[in-house]
Amino acid sequence: MTSLHVAIADDHAVVRTGYRRLLELEPNVSVVAEFADCETAYTWLSANHADILILDLSMPGRGGLETLRRLKARVPTLKVLVFSMHGAPAMVSQAMQAGADGYLTKSSAPEALIAAVLDLGAGGHPLSAEAARALGEAGNDSQAPHQVLSPREFQVFTMLAQGLAVDEIAARLCVSAKTVANYQTAIRQKTGLSNALEMFRYARTHALLE
Repeated sequence: MTSLHVAIADDHAVVRTGYRRLLELEPNVSVVAEFADCETAYTWLSANHADILILDLSMPGRGGLETLRRLKARVPTLKVLVFSMHGAPAMVSQAMQAGADGYLTKSSAPEALIAAVLDLGAGGHPLSAEAARALGEAGNDSQAPHQVLSPREFQVFTMLAQGLAVDEIAARLCVSAKTVANYQTAIRQKTGLSNALEMFRYARTHALLE
């Protein structure tokens, strides 16, 4: 079997080290890069080769969902395995819509990560049991207002629902406050939710906040 070149994007150094040690026990897997933020991951992967990216969604900068979407548009041959604490149906659904090739929750056994990487290398689309169940639930909820949001709008929506101000969201996403305000307007129009309190109540009802 040809060696799989794997990159890891997670903002916790200890987590990245654990992933690397685990994966490099597998003779056909080589970890070629690690990233602590999304922009570094996007820049490196746009110019260098990796077969698979293991991506956490809760990352500094533009965020995992937006980075996933940008990478799949820029490097369509790259396989992306989301490995995240988020197991809510909407989050799994958003990740798959953005182009994820597989999805594991961090409650999965360590062996599941190795199996998922090898499955991706063989052309599969691995899902943990929790992620598969979440996708099924998301399908049943397909007419819910949040399902019409783009990955970027969904990201901004969850931040607004957590009570973050427009300026703070702009700083976290490395965009202008005007851009965030435009997303906020689009979110209100699409969901019918007019303020942060309504967004919070809606997000809590639909288990969109971890």
